[in-house]
Amino acid sequence: MTSQTSRSPDRAALLGSLRDITTAMESTTLPSSASPVLALDLTVQQLKVLTVLVTSTDGASGRGLSAMFGVTMASMSGLLDRLVARGVAEKANNPADQRVRTVRATPLGRTVVQKLVAARPEFDDTILAGLSLAELRALELGMAAVSRELRQTR
Repeated sequence: MTSQTSRSPDRAALLGSLRDITTAMESTTLPSSASPVLALDLTVQQLKVLTVLVTSTDGASGRGLSAMFGVTMASMSGLLDRLVARGVAEKANNPADQRVRTVRATPLGRTVVQKLVAARPEFDDTILAGLSLAELRALELGMAAVSRELRQTR
């Protein structure tokens, strides 16, 4: 893409319109997006730790998590015990060092975080069913393009 193309008035207007549409959709869907968070029996700190565990491929140590969140090891240990008790995390001995216990998200923990983070009520089947075939095709084309750009920038 040339710099002239990227600075065209039409492009700027479209980008502004897309931002406005996104903001309006976020406002409209906020109540249904907040439902899973409000129904969740986890504190904000527990949810933050669980999110770190879900995004960590090898799990994490209690000591590493306590340093990351700036809390004492005793506080983190209690928090992790509560996550384990709820079935969203599990502890296991570290094969490299038996003195260290690694904490990982369970499949339930991954599902909990995915539902919270990926909740997109605007793409619910009942909403999409109201779109015309042409609109669905245009949406698919746009979503595929956004997905491509996300993959390229990550």
